[in-house]
Amino acid sequence: MLLLDTDAHPAHERVDAFQSIAAGESGTCTIEHEGPQVRIRLERWNFGPMTMFATQGTGIEVRRSTRQVRRDPVNTVSVTTQSRGSGAFAWNDHRQYIRPGTLVMANKTAGYDYGWSGMGYAVAFMVDADHLGVPEHLVRAAIPLLSTSPVAPLLLHHVRALHRDADRLGTEPGADALAAATLELTRALIGSVTAAPPRHAVEDTTLLTRILAYARTHLIEPDLTPHRIAHAHHISVRTLYRICENGGLSLEQWIIRRRLEGARQDLAAPQHAHRTIESIARSWGFTNPAHFSRRFRQFFGVTPGQWRRGHPIR
Repeated sequence: MLLLDTDAHPAHERVDAFQSIAAGESGTCTIEHEGPQVRIRLERWNFGPMTMFATQGTGIEVRRSTRQVRRDPVNTVSVTTQSRGSGAFAWNDHRQYIRPGTLVMANKTAGYDYGWSGMGYAVAFMVDADHLGVPEHLVRAAIPLLSTSPVAPLLLHHVRALHRDADRLGTEPGADALAAATLELTRALIGSVTAAPPRHAVEDTTLLTRILAYARTHLIEPDLTPHRIAHAHHISVRTLYRICENGGLSLEQWIIRRRLEGARQDLAAPQHAHRTIESIARSWGFTNPAHFSRRFRQFFGVTPGQWRRGHPIR
C-alpha cells in the first residue's frame, strides 16, 4: 500500500509530509534530507504482526536519539535490507557501512542512525519484540555480528522475494504464515551468532527453517510429502525426520495443522462464501472430505459446518 509519494506534494511540503509519516510508523525520529530536491516513495504492507516497508528516493538520514527513545519508547525490532545506494548504519556503539546486499538489525529501545547518499532503495520489516520472542540481550548481542551469520543471505533472499509479490501475498490467508516464516528466520539469524552450539546444530536449525519455509510455500499442494521435501533439500527422509524431531515438531502434524488453520480462515472469509466446504478442503490439500472433517473436529472441537454456521459470512 502506498503511504507517500512526495511527487504528489509541493516541494515545500515534502519534508514535513515524510517526517509525519515516518514518526507515526516507527516512533519519534529526526530526518535529514540530502540536497534541496526531495523525492521519496514509501510503501507499507501488513503480514500478521509484522509490517514491511519499502523506501526509495533521494539521500536521507533517519536518526533516533537516546532522548527520543526515552520520550517515545517503543519496543520493536526492525530488519533492513539495502537494495540500492550506499551509506551507513549505527546502533549504540556499532558502526557499519551499508551497500546493496547489506542486512542490518535495530532494537528500537536504543538509538540508531541509518541512511544513504544519492538515490537509494531499502526494504525493511518491523515487529514488536514480544512477537519475535527473543530475549532483548540476545537481540542486542546479535546486531554487531550479523554480517558473519550463514543465515543472513537466506533472510535477505526471503525478504526480497516477499517484497516482490507483497501486494498479493499481504492480502491472502497465508499472510500470517509468511510472517511466522520470516520471524523464524530472524530467530535463526540471531541464534546463529549469539550462541556457540556444535556446528551441525547450527546447520540443522538453519535447514529446519528452510524446510518449514518451503512447506509453507507449497502448503496447498496435495503432493507435499516428506519425500518431496527431503528431495528438495538434498537430504534423506530419515535425516528430514531427525532434523524435525530435534526441532521439537512432527512434520506431518505441523503440515496438517497449518492446512487446517488455512481452511478455517477460508470457511469464514466473505470471498469464499460461494464455495462448498469440500471445495475449500481440497484447495488446502485434503482430498478426502471425511478425513478433513475428522481432523478439523480433532483440532478445533467443532465440525467444519459448525464452524461456518458460527461465523456467518456477510
